[in-house]
Amino acid sequence: MLTDDQIAAFHRDGVLVVNDVVEPVIMGAVRDEYTRLLESLYAGWQSAGMVPQSSGFDDMLIAAYCEGCDWFQPMDISLPGDRITPNTPTHFGPAVFDMIRSPRILDIVETLIGPEITSNPIQHVGVKPPEQMLDAGEIRAHVGGTDWHQDRAVAQTEADQTDMVTVWIAITDVTVENGCLQAKPFDGPQTMLPHRPHRQTAIAKRYIDETMAQPLPVRAGGVVLFHPLIPHASLPNRSNGLRWSFDLRYNRTGQPTGRSHFPEFVARSRAHPETELHDWRAWRSLWQAARTRLSTTPHIDIHRWRSDAPVCV
Repeated sequence: MLTDDQIAAFHRDGVLVVNDVVEPVIMGAVRDEYTRLLESLYAGWQSAGMVPQSSGFDDMLIAAYCEGCDWFQPMDISLPGDRITPNTPTHFGPAVFDMIRSPRILDIVETLIGPEITSNPIQHVGVKPPEQMLDAGEIRAHVGGTDWHQDRAVAQTEADQTDMVTVWIAITDVTVENGCLQAKPFDGPQTMLPHRPHRQTAIAKRYIDETMAQPLPVRAGGVVLFHPLIPHASLPNRSNGLRWSFDLRYNRTGQPTGRSHFPEFVARSRAHPETELHDWRAWRSLWQAARTRLSTTPHIDIHRWRSDAPVCV
């Protein structure tokens, strides 16, 4: 749970760093689950002659990236924003599910949006190699740098009034050197800023004063909490190692998620606990069913902003 001072700071600033949140057993299980996943992917690439002999999570992932093997989508915990096929790879495993339903995380979320909590489907893994190893054309926010944005802006307009909070989880220690997040704290009432398609959906340049940014380092197992209107971005990973995180979102149950074509589930309900989802296999099945359905229907754009908007000129 958050203290009264922490709750007040979150509502004042729009952002809060909280260390030592995720249970060590969950952290260990997530690392083990992803190591097994990468080992399986790497074995397939190696048998096809696409990657060199390697071992260890960091070395395998960096080697795969350098050889052009896509590990991001098979590791991600969401379907992509581009065209979805019946075979689009994703990862929905028991350790990640347990992390999403971590009692400590849900306790924090409850203090901010109330006791009826839905796991919002706008969620991703972020495993960022060192900046100097990235391809010049790398545009994926969860692989390279993340442009300035507000989380409200990467959802559809249906969720503009939804009570929502982002919980950004550090799996490795996250520092200024290896690309921690940065945010521009609130300085009064907040509104949605104009965004535009750039590398990613990003706040239009003249609407953000980057000199006011504050870095947000956090230890492994800690979280950064974001109000949906807080402008934030990432610093580049200038280190020689990986920076690994997850960003999860939660909203008040019954309110629009902002991505209604992707599945949601009730993570906590004090009023109706029987509605909570407890089986990771059922969670995986929800996403598999969505993938099957979306692969045979017209593409649904996940963002609202167009390149011909006046702010893009």
